[in-house]
Amino acid sequence: MTTDSKRQKNWFQRHWKWFVPTSIVSIVLVLFFSSGMNKVASDLTIAYSDTELYNNALNKAKVNETIVAILGDIQPIDKHAILEGQVNFSEDNNSVKSSIRIIGTKGKARLDIVANKVGNNWSYKTIIVRIKQPKDQKQTILIVTND
Repeated sequence: MTTDSKRQKNWFQRHWKWFVPTSIVSIVLVLFFSSGMNKVASDLTIAYSDTELYNNALNKAKVNETIVAILGDIQPIDKHAILEGQVNFSEDNNSVKSSIRIIGTKGKARLDIVANKVGNNWSYKTIIVRIKQPKDQKQTILIVTND
């Protein structure tokens, strides 16, 4: 036997199968938390769990005759609409700016919300519906409420 066949592999050669994936995951986590994406993820999680914010705003939009005339019967907000939308919480998650899609039987729109949480209820500063389809009726409808 030669000395080459008796030579033991070094540490990296013996452990590379777990070291490389662990290193990659660690680098990805450091980049995720240092990039600010954790704030976006936490905002989406809060919005996803607090559907009252969107349902109350949608109910206020449904009573607007112009919106109903253009969009028709508006579908309830699904979980994908929240995940596809934009949300930004501030002031210890008691203030929110958000935009999500809404779909009616005649068209599509975006629901923009600016609200503050007072106790357990949302107080809406602004609710805006931006009609996207039908294209010939594109417009922005401002709904102002004083809760």
